[in-house]
Amino acid sequence: MIVYDGVKTDFLKSCENDSIALEIEQNILSKMGRHTPKAEFRSWENSLNYMYKVLNDDEIPNDSGIAIEFNIPQTSKRVDFIISGYNDSREPNMIIVELKQWDELKAVEGVDALVETYTGGAVRKVVHPSYQAWSYAQLIKDYNASVQDRRVKLHPCACMHNYVRQKDDPVDAAQYKDYLEDAPVFTKGHASDLRKFIKQSIVYGDKKDILYLVDHGKIRPSKSLQNSIASMLKGNKEFIMIDEQKVAYEEILRLSLMCQKDFKKRTIIVKGGPGTGKSVIAVNLLAELTLRDQMVQYVSKNSAPRQVYLQKLKGEMKKSSVDNMFKGSGTYTETGLNVAHTLLVDEAHRLNAKSGMFHNKGENQIKEIIHSAYCSVFFIDESQRVTMDDIGSVEEIEKWAREEESELSYLELQSQFRCNGSDGYLAWLDDVLDIRETANYDLEGIDYDIRILDSPMEVRELVIQKNKSSNRARILAGYCWEWLKAEQNNTNYHDIKIDDFEMSWNLGGGEPFAVSDTSVNEVGCIHTSQGLEFDYVGVIIGDDMRYENGKVVTDFTRRAKTDQSLKGIKKLYKEDPELAKQKADEIIKNTYRTLLTRGMKGCYIYCTDKNMEEYLKKRLEMCHK
Repeated sequence: MIVYDGVKTDFLKSCENDSIALEIEQNILSKMGRHTPKAEFRSWENSLNYMYKVLNDDEIPNDSGIAIEFNIPQTSKRVDFIISGYNDSREPNMIIVELKQWDELKAVEGVDALVETYTGGAVRKVVHPSYQAWSYAQLIKDYNASVQDRRVKLHPCACMHNYVRQKDDPVDAAQYKDYLEDAPVFTKGHASDLRKFIKQSIVYGDKKDILYLVDHGKIRPSKSLQNSIASMLKGNKEFIMIDEQKVAYEEILRLSLMCQKDFKKRTIIVKGGPGTGKSVIAVNLLAELTLRDQMVQYVSKNSAPRQVYLQKLKGEMKKSSVDNMFKGSGTYTETGLNVAHTLLVDEAHRLNAKSGMFHNKGENQIKEIIHSAYCSVFFIDESQRVTMDDIGSVEEIEKWAREEESELSYLELQSQFRCNGSDGYLAWLDDVLDIRETANYDLEGIDYDIRILDSPMEVRELVIQKNKSSNRARILAGYCWEWLKAEQNNTNYHDIKIDDFEMSWNLGGGEPFAVSDTSVNEVGCIHTSQGLEFDYVGVIIGDDMRYENGKVVTDFTRRAKTDQSLKGIKKLYKEDPELAKQKADEIIKNTYRTLLTRGMKGCYIYCTDKNMEEYLKKRLEMCHK
């Protein structure tokens, strides 16, 4: 959907009459039912008046198409500005312009395509404008049948009209080179360069014809995208399915393909605990359904699994269309009905009601996902809800599926810990942590290396040793130590200190914690490890879980102030102490249950509370009598 469209003369006239921002505001209200914030209105006025200056050139055809706020159909993303026309060979072309109000930014070292700038009322890490423009162009090229069939050439760029570029400017830092080559950035004082960029591809006007084609193009994955993800998956041992995983995969595939034929909505709930390979199934479905001409995306609330599985697919490749197939769960607040064929939602227990950095967008992520796709697949483990905001449950999914008139199907993955083929360790943990009583009072017959150690130094030594063979061992901890934002990239600052043991929380820059070669020297938390698997983990249990008077107790007051998992618990405690303690107890125990099940072959534990250490040792000793 295009919010505003016209030819160049229409756009220039609206700018001269100071009515362009008002026209866009009115169109957004009538087409989307959304009121425009004042800040957004002002940004249109500033940016579009700059584009008026750029386009006010007789060599740019007066009947070139102009589109403002083009909503990419399968997302809630909107392209700021498009100019359409034909090149000197009469081939269809579109210039995609990402407009930015920024007047300063910092390069972010060690992370692909991120910068730091003031936006949304604070200094935040956001994508480099070149990457943003490139990714939007790639998304349109990969999924718009009209662009593919008519061979429309797309030329992305970014315009930062308030930004004064300096020599060796951070916007041009070496790590952004690949994106700048495909999508150049034009800054203050360089309107003539942007004008020249446009004139290279727009020689003849199109009277908006190309815009119409693109706006009405069917959604279909391109052959290049299909070939790309198929080749990435082929021979990748990380994604080989076994036993029940293959059975679940085939059933989900069957139901999704039925949606493609009969256009009925279906919601599939896949229950499975740690180590059942839910993510492996999701990534295999992502590839296969794309090959079947579906628009399909892998969705998660937590960014860690998205980053890790994307990197495992891409390998050393920096830039790929596949980037656009991995989405956050807040992506679908403004998407239309059934714009996607299939959405594969991993870690569905972590879904929230509201979206956005201020939790003020949308109504309910589960509802929005089901609404947006013919087929929605939710991979869920209700025992892994670990924050106050987590609403993902089978009951909640069922509720919104009925509301959206979506047929429900259920699958369950039984065989836990696919490396060792036993769910006995999980059941033993539940019993030990007083989560639920189980028949597994011991670990008899279970091939799993679990040790309770006397010091965190011993944990570190064991993990480092185990990590040498395959970089699949990590140290994790409960969130009982402050994680200072100012020190998140400082490897010499040690957040976690226990006697003579000192380590940093995982650093903010660099590769994802789960795959980086240096992460064994850092400590991960629930947010960087949930949804991921290692061979071995060392887990530091902090003072938020202790053993007192013959019971495992939790204490939310011992959590770090920087932890957002229990945000609002103090207010709830004043209003309803029992409910607050019940909620906090569930979240803290679920957190440790999740951390203690990240290792598929072994887990090494240290407790800051000596009573907890002795209790776990006794329970472990009982297993071997």
